[in-house]
Amino acid sequence: MDLRQLRYFAAVARERNFTRAAESLHIAQPPLSRQIQLLEEELGVVLIIRKSRPIKLTDAGRLFYEQALQVLGRVDQMKDATRRVGMNRNRVLSVGFVASTLYGGLPSLIRKLRQNAPELDIQLLEMLSIQQIPALKEGRIDIGFGRLKHSDPNVVSTLMREERLVVALPEGTPLAQDDAPLPLAAVAGQKLIVYPKEPRPSYADQVLSLLQDEDIRPSEVLEVREIQTALGLVAADSGVCIIPSSARQMRSDVQYRLIDSPRAVSPVILYHRAGDASRHLDLVKRLIGDMYAEKPAWLEANNLRPPPSEGRRPNRA
Repeated sequence: MDLRQLRYFAAVARERNFTRAAESLHIAQPPLSRQIQLLEEELGVVLIIRKSRPIKLTDAGRLFYEQALQVLGRVDQMKDATRRVGMNRNRVLSVGFVASTLYGGLPSLIRKLRQNAPELDIQLLEMLSIQQIPALKEGRIDIGFGRLKHSDPNVVSTLMREERLVVALPEGTPLAQDDAPLPLAAVAGQKLIVYPKEPRPSYADQVLSLLQDEDIRPSEVLEVREIQTALGLVAADSGVCIIPSSARQMRSDVQYRLIDSPRAVSPVILYHRAGDASRHLDLVKRLIGDMYAEKPAWLEANNLRPPPSEGRRPNRA
């Protein structure tokens, strides 16, 4: 499989017609059909239903089309960014982040960064905490914001803050009748939804470890891929979910209650490569300090613990 085949398939899927796809690609139809056939043979599945007019994609074809568009889009971004750097137009700063940080200080930090370093081309890439560590070492991102502690000596972790956790509850259920802090023990016997399902370890393991340490046992544990799915299931009265407090902004059709336990927190961690002495990394750290010093409303509203003191040392744990 190569990028040419991905582009060929994407054109056919988009046009729903081999003839029009060949014309858009400026090639003859027979070699186009042959490349799609080779692609199907390599994958071992049928991607296109050719007998229908217009042609249709199979379930596997629709999945492959979505993934192909993501791959091709990322390749185009990579080419553009490389050209800009090579022509000294922009310095690219790739930032990895977990979804929940979008509801805390990340948007504010990125705005400040754009204002203070307009020459930067800032690329935001959503990825799980465990994915950010190899991405940093491989140079695919420059900094990351996640929630997972690690022991890799090549990546430095700086604890930014510890965020209190809340329980998301279906509206109308007994536990949702009050908005006072909820004892962690109240989760016992409940159907618990955790995320992400994979890869592991992840935030899901933080939640499960918290409950295990307190000898609290849910009636059932349902693992899903992302926080949006987890909260959607809560809204559908399919269970409860423990999330960072800032993520309460994601859905308004769910009741949230803070967990009344000093251990019910999740770290927000800044990752970067060991030995990185770039001025942009120093700028990011300074802007984070400035942002906390301003005591923004979201910091208090989301019941976040104060950030560590200015003299803190990077945490490699």
